[in-house]
Order: sequence, then C-alpha cells, then structure tokens
Amino acid sequence: MTSPTTQPGPAIAPGLMRRFLLRTTLWLAFVAAILFGAAGTLDWPGAWVYLLWSVAISFGGGFWLARRDPALLAERLGSLVQRDQKNWDKVFMIVVFQVWFAWLALMGFDIRYGWSRVPLAVQLAGFVLLCLGGYLVGLTFKANSFAAPVVKIQTERQHRVIDSGPYAYVRHPMYSGVLLITAGAPLLLGSWWGLLAGALFVFLIGLRAVLEERTLKAELKGYSDYAAKVRYRLVPYLW
Repeated sequence: MTSPTTQPGPAIAPGLMRRFLLRTTLWLAFVAAILFGAAGTLDWPGAWVYLLWSVAISFGGGFWLARRDPALLAERLGSLVQRDQKNWDKVFMIVVFQVWFAWLALMGFDIRYGWSRVPLAVQLAGFVLLCLGGYLVGLTFKANSFAAPVVKIQTERQHRVIDSGPYAYVRHPMYSGVLLITAGAPLLLGSWWGLLAGALFVFLIGLRAVLEERTLKAELKGYSDYAAKVRYRLVPYLW
C-alpha cells in the first residue's frame, strides 16, 4: 500500500490514547500468556527478550505515531473487520490471526518438550532480524500515512500513490518487514519448528500482496503505473 508523505497531524484525542494504551497492554499480556503458557515455564530467556522487543516496538511506535501522525495511529487501532474492507480480506485477517496464535503456541510447546536446539549465535541473529524488520516497518509508517491494517481505499483521506522511502524499492515494504520478523522471532525463541511453520506466513503474505494489488490497480489512480516502475513486491531482485 502507498500513500502521501506523512505530515504532522493534530494532537491525538485523549480517548484514542487511552484505547492505544489499554489495547497494547492487553495484547502484549495475551502474547506472553500464550508463549509462557505453552512452554510451561517462565525460564525462557529468548521469550523475555522477544517480549521486551515487542514492548519497545509497540509502545515506542505508538507514541511516535501519536506525535507525528495520529490519524495513522487511529487507523492502526481500527477493527480487523471493517465496513469498507474487502470481503476476502475480512476472511484473511481472521485466518491469519488464528494461525499466528497457533504459531506462538507451537514455539512454546517446542521449548516445553525440547524439540529444538538452536545455538546462541543463531538466536542473536534472530534478534538482529527482528530489529531490521521493526525498522523497516517504522520506515513504512513514516512514508505511508495510509498503512491501515486492512485492505481498503481511504477515499475520505485522499489516498494516493507515492514512490518515496522504502516504496521506491518494493511495493509492500511493510510485508517485507513482517517477513524479517517472521524469520527472526522463531530463531530468537529457539524454535526450528517455528521457523519451519513460518513458511506458511510467507505464503499468506505473498497471497495477500497479490490480492491487494488487484484492488489497488482497479481502484487507486496511478497504482498500475507505479507497479510498472517498481517491479518487486517484497524482495528486491527476487519477487
């Protein structure tokens, strides 16, 4: 998805900030419950590092958006199923979150039963991939004020195409960042099975990128020309 360059917006409404703080806190607590519940132990250093990274990314990114682009923060806090959202994407979002929860639980069970033995150096490499993925997502938010979590054309916000920032290199840089996170998380958490299962996310993200582009080419003026200029969807020189 592409958009105009982000401009500083008005001060965020107190109600929206309260919703951000509450939702983010509950979300992180839920993630922790899945991981440690499936693992059956709190003695999991990789999970604690992952959660600390998640806290930094979630709260740091949210406060940054609150100052820079509260309209985008409001979009990011929207429901996963929305009125203007494409029907196929409503199904996609429900499916992908169920798969994601199962993925977290799988990695917890991997730790509980000792299925994997991941060297410390590889776990550190996973953390580096997490940070790179988070940075790329941040660059996407900086360039794209319309980076909604759902597929829709935001006509009321004058949605249009740009090709600056990471969009000059790939058409879906947020998805590229998510792929890095998908690879980094299981390595940091010490789960080869989680890394293998992450291949399903690669397929789902690729599928969504293709379907999303059909919507953008049909409904967003100038997107076809942009897609012809920027050839790659997710990985430069590959796809």
